[in-house]
Amino acid sequence: MTTDFPVAIRHIDDMPWETLRFPGQLSKMLFHSRPECPTEPNVGFVRYEPGANHPLHRHDFAQIWYVLEGTFKIGERVVGPGSMLFYPDPPFEESLSTATGGLMLFVQYQGPTIGKGPIYDGRFNIAERKPLSEERLDV
Repeated sequence: MTTDFPVAIRHIDDMPWETLRFPGQLSKMLFHSRPECPTEPNVGFVRYEPGANHPLHRHDFAQIWYVLEGTFKIGERVVGPGSMLFYPDPPFEESLSTATGGLMLFVQYQGPTIGKGPIYDGRFNIAERKPLSEERLDV
């Protein structure tokens, strides 16, 4: 039996900015994968404060980023507005830093290789960041 889902519409202004896992990052994740709608990707925005950064680390899902504002050094490359990045499954994220701060649209989804979704406890919309020493940074 197939279940049809109606269109879901959310606006960036409908929710507050929330704490993300790395320093200088805030998020508004408008959609999340969930059991009642398993095809829903994790989609939203990440705002980076000037000086924000994250180290090289790994994820068990695929993702796409689209730079809306700001300039970012990702690994050894510098990207700005209009740049789209695709991280296949299983990806690792190169180190990221930004002197300007900025805004990105994120789309994260279950990749076919590992088969894990992008949601797990302690990642988005957290009350308090963990020390980097406690983050999963293996690649």
